[in-house]
Amino acid sequence: MNTFKEKFMKGLFLATACVSILAVALICFFLFYNGAPTIIQIGLKEFLSGTTWRPSNGIYGILPMILGSIYVTAGSILIGVPIGILTAIFMARFCKKRLYRVLKPAVNLLAGIPSVVYGFFGLMVIVPAIRILFGGSGKSMLAASIILGIMILPTIIGVSESALRAVPESYYEGSRALGASHERSVFYTIVPAAKSGIMAGVILGIGRSIGETMAVIMVAGNQAVIPSGLLTGLRTMTANIVLEMGYATDMHRQALIATGVVLFIFILIINICFSLLNRRSKE
Repeated sequence: MNTFKEKFMKGLFLATACVSILAVALICFFLFYNGAPTIIQIGLKEFLSGTTWRPSNGIYGILPMILGSIYVTAGSILIGVPIGILTAIFMARFCKKRLYRVLKPAVNLLAGIPSVVYGFFGLMVIVPAIRILFGGSGKSMLAASIILGIMILPTIIGVSESALRAVPESYYEGSRALGASHERSVFYTIVPAAKSGIMAGVILGIGRSIGETMAVIMVAGNQAVIPSGLLTGLRTMTANIVLEMGYATDMHRQALIATGVVLFIFILIINICFSLLNRRSKE
């Protein structure tokens, strides 16, 4: 009976894994089947390096959206990664139990807030603050970077904290036995040992940042031009797809699907880079 249960559960786990792989394969097939011919028809150079997006005139250059996605993601990393990692270190090694019982649910609550609520918060609080402090409309690269930096915090904190807690306690005890202080033991022993897990949290945060749509639409200004500064509006690839897919037809629709192909390749490159870094750190 136990043997039957083990075989059944093994088959069930294998089937669920195959379903996950099949889902990814179907998504890849749909994107490349519909998008790759469009990129070839428009021209790879014209599509990726064109600075004008004007579907009504048959001009499909997505360079402004590519740069917008890169700039906003980079800004969110600069804001969210240091805060997220330091918060995870504090929660894992410095936080008192009484405070932890309050802080941990608060971080989990951040993960459960819908992106449209983040966007509304940015529209009502961050955008007016930027308008008052720096002038302009307030809808800008800076506003989008700040809101995305907040949104990726729970992902980075959760994964990084789990990685830090997974480090064997003997590492810390050995460091303390050699005379190192608590702070030095944490930052020079525990944190390096958890580097792979922390990197995984950062990569997941980057993935959410580059794929976020609704919040960015509400605070970024949605201007399909190359951004010239932190206080100028921009449009990301995801925002471009969402804003225009509802009424796009024919070549316009295919160009938006091709934009999804470029976005997919971006995320694939990020994951490959993480895998290479992870392999090198293990070696």
